[in-house]
Amino acid sequence: MGQQVFQHTLSNGMVLLAERMDHVRSAAINFLLPAGAAFDPLGKFGTATILAELITRGAGDRDSRQLALALDNLGVDRDESVGAINMRFWGSTLSRNLAPTLDLYADILRRPHLPEAELEPVQALAVQDIQSLEDAPQQKVMVELRRRYYPAPLNKDRRGKAEDIEGLSIDDVRRQYQRLFRPTGAILSVAGNIEWEPLRSQVERLFGDWPAGDVPSPAMEHHTPQSEHLHKDTQQTQIALAYPSIPIGHPDYYAARGAATVLSGGMSSRLFTEVREKRGLCYSVYAYHETFKDRGTMLAYAGTRSERAQETLDVTVGELRRLAAGVTDDEIDRVKAGLKSSLIMQEESTSARAGAIATDWYYLNRVRSFDEIQAAIDGLSPAAILGCLERYPVQNLTLVTLGPNPLTMPE
Repeated sequence: MGQQVFQHTLSNGMVLLAERMDHVRSAAINFLLPAGAAFDPLGKFGTATILAELITRGAGDRDSRQLALALDNLGVDRDESVGAINMRFWGSTLSRNLAPTLDLYADILRRPHLPEAELEPVQALAVQDIQSLEDAPQQKVMVELRRRYYPAPLNKDRRGKAEDIEGLSIDDVRRQYQRLFRPTGAILSVAGNIEWEPLRSQVERLFGDWPAGDVPSPAMEHHTPQSEHLHKDTQQTQIALAYPSIPIGHPDYYAARGAATVLSGGMSSRLFTEVREKRGLCYSVYAYHETFKDRGTMLAYAGTRSERAQETLDVTVGELRRLAAGVTDDEIDRVKAGLKSSLIMQEESTSARAGAIATDWYYLNRVRSFDEIQAAIDGLSPAAILGCLERYPVQNLTLVTLGPNPLTMPE
């Protein structure tokens, strides 16, 4: 039997997606709610992160310990995360435990305690996470790049600011919950060995009477990306680059993904070969494509000894620009193999499928079939990637560096 994907929209606007996977014995759930870092109020950056951590500390008729035990007793592997736009709640368990797991998540999303007694330890953990960036320069330089490249509020880091987090009250967190946690704009995706009709009936029972509200939409501020050097007395220099590309859903999307994979798709990729292996310039170098609904970005990173930082930047930017001179058939074959391998492995994972169908709906308002994605991958060619690079060349690079000395962008 082929791919089985179901969709149902509740009267309050919440979207339910499900993919039946007969060959597995597990099921994964994935909630996406528009409650990410972009919606943090001015002067209260980090509220979303505090809310995501606090919301699982008691819900319904269970306190924090009772809720954790209930989830553990069902064998739920789970996580909560905050992105720029969405807050994600994910859980995976045996398919026979799906129904009681959904019952618990209905309590978490609709009836959280948000206990004041838990706020201070959650704040302490969040501040420690921010402070740990100083010991993770690779992460820090990418955070600083996004802060300068993207317009507000897309440039907000989910960690927030330490001084804002320390100043949050429980009322601030509860107001954020009341303002943003609504079914309108929410997506629940389920993948695994599931039965559609009982699942739909349960979701209607659990969430159908959740009062609707407006779908929040962050207002983008006018912004011009800014390059900058951040001084730090170290023996290493961190280099981060960003330049415009195209978003998912664009006809050239897979060509842009293919270009990123030619650059950074393993140990035979151009950046690894030219920057690290041939010249020994750096210990880490990579590039990848990132998308929002209305824009795509190519990002690149290199970490190197400070005395070789300028040469590393020169060679890295040179490789980015050299893509337009040509891509080989062997490189295209490697790109296709990598993308197809990822697609095949995704077919075996309930968690990956739950995430993928929710992501598709969020960006495209539909779920792509495996055949559609495979056809897009099969359509990759040197000409397709070069055509994309002609239409969207490597230009307007934003550079952020972290280290002892500033660098000069090569002409």
